[in-house]
Amino acid sequence: MKTIMIAALALAGFGSANISDPAGGAIDRGAQWLVSVQGSDGGWGQDGGATSHMRQSERLVSTGNDVANTAVAGLALLKAGHHPARGLHGASVRKAVEFVLQSVEASPAQGIQVTSITGTQIQGKLGPFIDTFLAAQFLAEVDGLMPDTARNARVRTALRKCISKIESNQQKDGSWNTSGAWAPILSTSMASRGLNAAKSRGYQVNESVLARVETYTKNTSGPAGSAGGRGRVADAAAGVDLYKRAQELEQFSRDEKARRENARGIQHVVSELRNDRFVAGFGSMGGEEFFSYLNISDSLHRMGGEEWRKWNGDIKTKLVKLQNQDGSWAGHHCITGRVAVTGAAMLTMLVDRTQARK
Repeated sequence: MKTIMIAALALAGFGSANISDPAGGAIDRGAQWLVSVQGSDGGWGQDGGATSHMRQSERLVSTGNDVANTAVAGLALLKAGHHPARGLHGASVRKAVEFVLQSVEASPAQGIQVTSITGTQIQGKLGPFIDTFLAAQFLAEVDGLMPDTARNARVRTALRKCISKIESNQQKDGSWNTSGAWAPILSTSMASRGLNAAKSRGYQVNESVLARVETYTKNTSGPAGSAGGRGRVADAAAGVDLYKRAQELEQFSRDEKARRENARGIQHVVSELRNDRFVAGFGSMGGEEFFSYLNISDSLHRMGGEEWRKWNGDIKTKLVKLQNQDGSWAGHHCITGRVAVTGAAMLTMLVDRTQARK
C-alpha cells in the first residue's frame, strides 16, 4: 500500500515524496493558501493576489501584484511538486510563469529592472532589483517544464535576458547590494543564486561575474570586527549577522571545490548555528529570517551529515509551529507580507525533496 501511495504522489507531479515527513501537511496547506489568493492575472502581491484576501490589519506598502512575490510563490509551488504541465496546482504555476514572462519581456534590454512596479515591500527590504533576481531563479527552475515548445522557448529567452541584466549590473565590489534596502546582502545572495541556478541548467554565465561575488563574500566574511571581516558590509545586513553568515554559507557550499577552499569559513558559520540567539536573527521572525533559513538549509543539505539532520529537524519543527491557521506564514517585522514569507517557509522545508523534471 505504501508503494502505491508513493507512486500515486509521483504521478501527480511530486518528486521523492516522503509521506512520513511531519512538514508535509504544512507544505500542502501552504500551497493551498497560495493558490487561493493568486490574482486573476496570475500574480501575487505583498499579502495576496486580490484585495479581498488582504488582512485588514496589514498596512500595505503596495496593492498590486509584482514579479518578486510571484516568483517566490511560483518557486514554492513548483518545488512542492506542482509541475506546470500536470498536477494538482499545475495551472497556478503556469499562470505565475505567464505573469513573470510578460513583465520580463516588456522590460527594456538595458538596465537591471524587469518590472515598472516600484515601492513594493519586498523591494524596500531586499533591494529595488529583487524582482530580477527572483525571476531568474524561478525561470531557471521551470526551464523545460512548460507544456509546449512555444512557452519553453519564451522561458529560455526571458531567462537569458535576466542573466544579462544581472551580469551587466554587478557592482565593482562584486555584490549587488543597493543602499536604501533593509537587508541588501540578501539581494546579493538572490542575484548570485539566480546565476547559479541558470548555470546548473546549462546556461552560459560569465565566470568572472561569479568569481567577483565569490571574492566579495570572502572579503566580507568572518565574525563582526574580526580580521577576516575586512571590508565587512557596513550594515552587516541590517545589523543582523544571520543574514550575512547565511549568504556566506550558501555561496561557499555550492560544490566540493568551494567547500574545500572555504572550509574554515563554513565551519565558523556552522558553529554559530548552535547559538539560538544567532539563529533568532533580528529577534523576531521577519521575511529576512525566512530567506536566511532557506540559504542555510540549502547549504547544509549539500554537505549532509549530522549538522544537516539536526538543523533540518529543528527548522521544520519551528516553521510548522509558526504556520497560521489559514495555511500561510507571516513575518513579524520588515517583510510581513504573507506571500513572500509563505513561499520562503515552504522552500526551506522542501530543500530535501527532489523536484520531478519529467
